[in-house]
Formats: sequence, C-alpha cells, structure tokens
Amino acid sequence: MIRPAWAVDGSEEETRAYLQARLEVFSKMMFWSFIVLISFLFALYAIYPELKPLYSNFIFTAAAVELATMAAIWRLLLARRVLSLAALHWIDLLYAIGIGVMFGISAYFAPELHAAAWTSLVFSTLAVFTRALFVPSSGKRTAVVSSIMFTPLTVAAIALTFIIVPDLPTPAYILGDLIVSSVVVLVATAGSKMIYGLRRQVTAATQLGQYTLERKIGEGGMGAVYRAHHVLLRRPTAVKLLLPDRVGSEDNLIRFEREVQHMSQLTHPNTVAVFDYGRSYEGVFYYAMEYLGGGINLEHLVKRHGPQANGRVAKILIQVCGALQEAHDRSIIHRDIKPPNIILCERGGMPDVVKVVDFGLVKEIAGDTGASTQVILGTPGYVAPEAITDPDRIGPGADLYAVGCVAYFLLTGKRVFDGATAIETCIQHVTAKPKRPSEVIATHVDPALEDIVMKCLQKTPAERHASAADLADALRALPTRDWTEADAKKWWVEFKAHEEAFVTASETPTRTMTIDLAAHEHPSAAFGRDDADRAR
Repeated sequence: MIRPAWAVDGSEEETRAYLQARLEVFSKMMFWSFIVLISFLFALYAIYPELKPLYSNFIFTAAAVELATMAAIWRLLLARRVLSLAALHWIDLLYAIGIGVMFGISAYFAPELHAAAWTSLVFSTLAVFTRALFVPSSGKRTAVVSSIMFTPLTVAAIALTFIIVPDLPTPAYILGDLIVSSVVVLVATAGSKMIYGLRRQVTAATQLGQYTLERKIGEGGMGAVYRAHHVLLRRPTAVKLLLPDRVGSEDNLIRFEREVQHMSQLTHPNTVAVFDYGRSYEGVFYYAMEYLGGGINLEHLVKRHGPQANGRVAKILIQVCGALQEAHDRSIIHRDIKPPNIILCERGGMPDVVKVVDFGLVKEIAGDTGASTQVILGTPGYVAPEAITDPDRIGPGADLYAVGCVAYFLLTGKRVFDGATAIETCIQHVTAKPKRPSEVIATHVDPALEDIVMKCLQKTPAERHASAADLADALRALPTRDWTEADAKKWWVEFKAHEEAFVTASETPTRTMTIDLAAHEHPSAAFGRDDADRAR
C-alpha cells in the first residue's frame, strides 16, 4: 500500500478521516464564496444592465451546475459517507478541474466585459490559496493541482486575444496572466509544503503509532528519546526515533533497524527491554522500550556525585558484563559502551540495577572489505585501538576496552585520554600508555580493581580478559567491602529525596569519525606530524 505523502499521524483511518474533514471545510468555504460572487453579479447586472454580457445566461447556468455538483459532493458524500483515500484524492482533483473550468468560462464568455477576465484570475488565486491552507497536501501535489486549476483560465486568456482587443498589448496580456498564475502556484506550493512540514513535525512530537509522546528526555548520536505512553495500556514507555536530519543516509536507516532487531533479541535483565518497533506514515522510524524513570546515567552520576566507591564500581561493571556477554554470545558487539549508555536505577526495591541501552552502533562480528577511507563509529573517549586501526575486524574485546574506560571514569571522574580533538584522542588510544587511576586521583583505589581496569585497557584484544564473563568473574573475586547493599539503599533514598526522576541521554553524543588511512599509514606518524606542526 502506498502511504499518502500528506499523512498526519500513525493511523491510516485517522489520516483518511482528517483529509475528508478538511475537504469538507474546503467545500463549504468555496460553495458559499461562489454564492456570494454570483449574488454580486446578479445585483451588478440588475443595477447596470448595460454591463451584462451576451452569454451571461450560459455563464450562470454553468455556475449553477458547478454549485449543484459541489453541494452534492459536500452534503451527500463528504458529510455523510466514509470515503476511501483514492476517492478523496479524486474529489480534490475534481474540485480543481471544476473551479478552473468555471472561471475559464466566466472569462471567455464575457469578452465585452474586460474586468471579467481579471476578476476570474483574482478568484482563481483565492481558490488556490484556500486549498493550500485547508487541504493537507505535499508541495508537489499542491503544485500539480494548482496548475490544473489555472490552466483553463490561461487557455481562455490566450483565446480572448483573438476575439477582443485587450487592455494591454497581446504579449503583455498573456505574459501577465502566466506570471500571476506561476507566482500564485509557487507561493501556494511553498505554503502548503511549510504547513505540511509543520504538521508532520508536530505529529512526530506527539503521536507515533499507538504511542503518545509526552516530552523529550534525551538525544544521542542516532536519535531523540521521548517519554511516552501506550494509548491503550497507559504504561510509561521510552520511545526513540531517528532524527529527521539522519533519514537521508541509507546507512543510518539500516543501522537503526539493526539496532532494534538486535535489542529485541536480548533478554538479559541488565539490557533495556524493547517492546515495539515501527514506522509512521511520515516515514519516522521509532521503537518503544522500557522506561527507566527515576534512573541516572553514569556520566551524570559522576558529574553530580563525584568518583564512586570501589565496591560500587565493581558491582556496576559486573552487571554491564552480564548484558554484554549475552550480546557477545549472539555474535553482537555493542560498539558504543560509555557512561551515558549505562543507566543506574532502582527496580522492584533493588538498588543499583544497571541497564545497558543504545545498541544503535552494534556490528555483527564479521569481516568486511577495507577501503582507503574508513568510517569509525563510536565515542572518541571510549573507542578501542583496533576500532581505529582496523575497524572492520573488531570483536568483543572492543567492548571490554570500553568497559575499562567506563571503570576508569567511575573511579577518577576523568577519561583515560582526552585530546584537544577527536582524532587526537583516538590516536592516544592507539599509541599512548594510560596512567593508572591511583596516579590521577588522591582517593584510595583498590590495587586489585586497578589491575583489572588496566588489563581492560591493553592495546591488543589478546592481552585483555578473555570474555565479558571472565571479566565479571575477576570482579566478583575482589575483596572490596566499601559498598554494601545498605549503602546502596541509603544512597537511593537520598537521591530520590533531592533530585527529580529523570532518564538522561549523552551530553557527549556518539561521533562518526572519518579517517583517511591513506594519509595516515600509522597513527603514530600522524601524532608525530601534529607535534611537529605545533612546535613550528
């Protein structure tokens, strides 16, 4: 089924009903406008009979037929019957043809009254603008329908030059009609397109399928997230939709659909649950997922509450590893593990429950063909070295490296590397040796936990932990006792008492970085050239 270009919501029935209602309003306005115009002409010819055209009876008869037809469509069809989209399209087109022919007749069959042609042009203009204002339509359709409406009048103007002496020279007379008609069509098209675009934006911000959007709660690299609720179930839901400026890229569309497909397969309690997926009639891609009201992402956790206790960090990472292990077992890597994509929340009275979100950059574990220019997907502060040097051959180790970066941030409040530019940060991940957390923060960092973190940050995947499960086992074996369940419950009581419930998305959005590998055979060479440039 072809989706109507002017669709205004996620329901085909509501879309059809909306168009029918608007056409009914348009019919009503045009009907009474014609009544006023004909009444004026009757009065004019009664008062000034010398102005009455020879074929005025024919003109009035044609107008009566036009009015009767419009009244029948308005009162018998649009007001009383449920019409299909195809039928409504034909009515829209029939109105354009009928109105155009009526004004063409009015101009051509009143040659002795020169004002008739200009009056017909004025009323045709009003009809075009009225339709653009009231009938939902794309710019392209408005341009076509408006041109059809003006065509009979233009033909009449050309024909009149053969039977009368126009007020203007013939070329100017015809050109004037064409210019006015063209300008009106262009303005109506632009206006209709703008109204259609605004209507689509408002609709996308309020209704998607069976979900009513309430307010925007975050925005990341792939899309915006809204708090919503299901129309029938009334259950709070988070709805993520692809940002309009990303729709033009086929790669983004494929990646977004893959995100939903992969996330719907994951059932681990520490992975956010996906409920639904679809596309609206406006072409907006969206999916509905578990709403994590009252939670806080790890980026805001550290920014608002500072570096975290060793025991709390270990417990958070264990849950993250659980979610990742399920994904890795299904040959899926997250590829964008970072603090904003890890939400800490309270669930069923259990504190410090982790939810891993945003699999928008997932990549199936498989090799792809290389190229001189590679696109690296991820966030510079948390991207693994192999994702930079060989992005087509990354595996689960890239996620483990990112987990190490997250742990480093939780313990110190600082990123492992933080260059002046994204490229500089990426180069540091490949070439620079990270400082140990205990070297960048004065508070105590458990040496055993520190060793685990540093192992995650090794440059090659083989030097890291064998798997997410292996990393989780190492974390469970830690003897840390500085964060208990009682501590967690107390923290959440204080958190809920002093802060509003919210779910936040990244303030450091996912980046798509394009690196010319031909110009930088090895990152260290580029790093050296940057240093030399700065030295000069």
